[in-house]
Formats: sequence, C-alpha cells, structure tokens
Amino acid sequence: MKEILSVENMRKSDAATIAGGIPGKELMYRAGKGIFENVEWKAPVAIVAGSGNNAGDGYVIAKLLHDKGMECSIILLKEKFSEDGKYYYDICCEAGIKTEIWNENTELSGYNTIADCIFGTGFKGDVSGTAKEVIEKINAAKAYVVSVDINSGLNGDNGLAECCVVSDLTVSIGSLQPGHFLNMAKDVIGKKINIDIGIEPADKPFMLIEEADISGLFSPRKNYSNKGTYGYTALIGGSERYSGAIRLAAMSDAAMRSGAGVVKLAAPKSLEGVILPAILESTFFPLSENDGQAAFSETEIGELISNVKTAAFGMGIGTGEGAEEILKYLLMNYKGKLIVDADGLTLLSRIDKETVQKRSCKLILTPHIKEFSRLTGKEINEILVAPVETAAAYAKENGLILLLKGPSTIVTDGEQVLITDAGCAGMATAGSGDVLSGILAAVCAYSEDLLRATAAAAYINGKAGEEAQKQKGSISMTAGDTVANIPAVIKTMELSQE
Repeated sequence: MKEILSVENMRKSDAATIAGGIPGKELMYRAGKGIFENVEWKAPVAIVAGSGNNAGDGYVIAKLLHDKGMECSIILLKEKFSEDGKYYYDICCEAGIKTEIWNENTELSGYNTIADCIFGTGFKGDVSGTAKEVIEKINAAKAYVVSVDINSGLNGDNGLAECCVVSDLTVSIGSLQPGHFLNMAKDVIGKKINIDIGIEPADKPFMLIEEADISGLFSPRKNYSNKGTYGYTALIGGSERYSGAIRLAAMSDAAMRSGAGVVKLAAPKSLEGVILPAILESTFFPLSENDGQAAFSETEIGELISNVKTAAFGMGIGTGEGAEEILKYLLMNYKGKLIVDADGLTLLSRIDKETVQKRSCKLILTPHIKEFSRLTGKEINEILVAPVETAAAYAKENGLILLLKGPSTIVTDGEQVLITDAGCAGMATAGSGDVLSGILAAVCAYSEDLLRATAAAAYINGKAGEEAQKQKGSISMTAGDTVANIPAVIKTMELSQE
C-alpha cells in the first residue's frame, strides 16, 4: 500500500521533519532533485513559479537543468518568495539563469516542457487574476506539462477545482494526497509519480490499495474443497417495473466469476421467465410479490438466508413497503454479511438509526454521492468538499463499512481509509453498480477481512472496467463488458500466489 496524507497531515509531517533536524532547504533540494531525476526534460524548459515553497522546488529544478546544459527560464507570477525559496532563487540568478516576471507579452509557445510550480497542495479556493491567466495559457500551450506536487488550482484534499493546470505528469512530493485521486483528478492528471524525501507521517495516513495488497485473497483453490467451501450468496432485487432485470443476471454472473460457491438470485416470481435463461450457473429463488414488487414473507426470507454467508440487497427492488420490510427483517435477523445498494440505500435512509446501529448483521453500504447524500442528510456539495472525512465519520458512527463510489473509490470502517483509483470513464453506465455488488458479495463470502475484501471488490471492478474500455472504448462499453473481464483480472492475482 502507498500512503496518502491529507493536506493537514502533510503540513504537520513536514513541520515535524524540520523540527526533527532536517532543514527546510534540504527538503526543498531533495524534492527538486527527485523531480529533476524522474522527468524526461526536453529543452527549452519554462519553470512557472508562484511565491511559496512550491516555487522553491522549481528553482532547484532550474539550477539542475542549467548545470546539465539545458536551456531553461524562470517565469515569476510576482516577485515574492518563501525564505527557502529565495535562497535557491538567488542561486539561480547568480548562475545566470534567465528570469522574468509574467506580463501581457509573456509567451509559452516556445517551450517544449513547462514545470507548473505555482501552487502546492495547500492551495484552497478559486484561482483568479494573474494566476488564472497563467494557468489558462499553460493549458493552451503544446508543451509537455509537469505539475510539481499537485496541479496548481486543484484542491489537495478533494480533487476539485474551478480552474487548474492540466498536466501530462504530476510529481507528488513526500506523499500522495487525496486530491491526486478524487473527483476531477483523473481528468486533469495524465500520469503521477511520488518522490520520497524522507518525511514520515505525523498522523495515521490513508492508504492506496494496489494489487499486491489484495492478491492474497485469491489463492489457487484446493482440490479437496466444494462449492460450500467458498460460500453461498444471495442476491435480492428486481421488480416488474425495473427495466434492467437482466442486469441482475449480470450481477449474478459477476458473483460467480468472482468466486462465489453458489449464487441464489432472489426476485419477484414474475421475473422468472426473464431471468432464468440468463443465469445458467445460478439458482433462481422466487419471491412473493404485490403489484410487481417484492412482498415480505418471513418464511421465504428466512429460508433464503438460512445458509448464505453474504446477501446483497436492493438492486432494482423498488422502494415499496414489502422491500422495506424485507430490509428491516435482514437487519434484525440475518447473522451474515449484508451488502445494501441502489434502492436498498433509499430504503435504509428511511429506517431509524437505532435499528441500523443495533442490527444483527455485518453491514456494507455501497452508495454513489447522491445516495450518500440521502443517507447522511448532507448536501452533495458539502460531501464533495470533504469526501474522506464525511465517509469515515458516517462509517464510524454507524459501525459499518462504507464504499463511496466515484472516479476513485473510498472504502472505510471509520478507523482505516482505503482508496482505490482503479476504474475509468466508461464505467459511468447502467449496471456498473450491480456488477460491483455481485463481485463484493462473492469476495466477502470467502474472506473474513471485510474491509480488505470490500476494497478488493472495488479494485477488481475497476480493473475489469479498464480492460473493457481498452476493448470497446469509453462510449460503447457496457457493464456486461466489465463482467467479461473479471476472470482475467482475478487470474492475474491468482497466478501471483502460485
């Protein structure tokens, strides 16, 4: 796992490192040297500098480029410097490196590489004035753009910006921040790398999930095992008015492809003719219904969950009284691992908090931002500004695992925060959430570490989606294409354990 530090944690960690005996000038030099050594520079290079320590990193880069005989220029937004930055700026001036202050005649068209050193991760608010003009000109230039620390204008904690640099490469320093992954980040950051300069986290970091962190969940299976070894799973959803009933079949397929021993797909009995032809490896469990929606029958639901390790509830089930009663029964009586998604989340938002908190099952919620808004009662914009903190607080208060969907996925139990940046734009299509629920139900059936299993499901879903996008393109791919790529993703992890 890679560490991800909030902006405040990074500030505290940087200050603690300096207080521990490593001067700020030394850290600045390490940062600039690390960036210099990890970028393929093409001269001439423009170092576009603001007034803080981010600019200081750029001055170090400029001096190292100059020493290597590469043409470079420093372009200042204004003559204002941090103390450490001024030290390296003066060195650049003494070396004869060309400097200028941005003005209406400044041109960037003659540079092959532009180093964006305007704002660091501590920037908040909206970009305006000269800075906005400069950023717009950087984005219009045809040069290779390297953002130092983070793309100037992009919020380091949430990845939001009204105006920011669009980079080909972003080089984070010391540690990655949430803003490198969340919300807009994937649309404005081409590639990203991190430079370790010897800063240890002051507070507990968030963690980035990588394949090596979850591959242990997918060890090759033993011959001396059977379908029951890997868990019976129930998927509960569907209604007559739900036009995507066949998506439930895709979810069932996703669960089977992700290693479930047995999948029982429970839906209103009137859907049997639609679903049965598409679930050759799963079993269909018909539910009583009322006007095309599932009706509650304690006998039926009790039988359904009697031997299942995981149950996923809510996909297309509607928000009627019967569905709500089923969910309440599951919360109060089911002893396994319950995943609630889609309509189930809407129903859950209506159920009193005490019932949720005193439930008998282990609970995993998988909302997108609008569903999470309903659960928390917070406005969407309020959540977007502080997604990690809001997710962690909700999970801790209710004693559950929360998987908050987005361009990158946040998984938290309130104590730990895991982020996966697997996924792609083509997954913004109907059924992607159903596929994730199917994967999650399967992995949780044979894994006891639910936090890691939840992150693993998000990772598998994202990587399978990325493969689907390579094959079909972001516009034409469907959730079914993601399902088709699940086996290859899991096989890679399985082989790594042999």
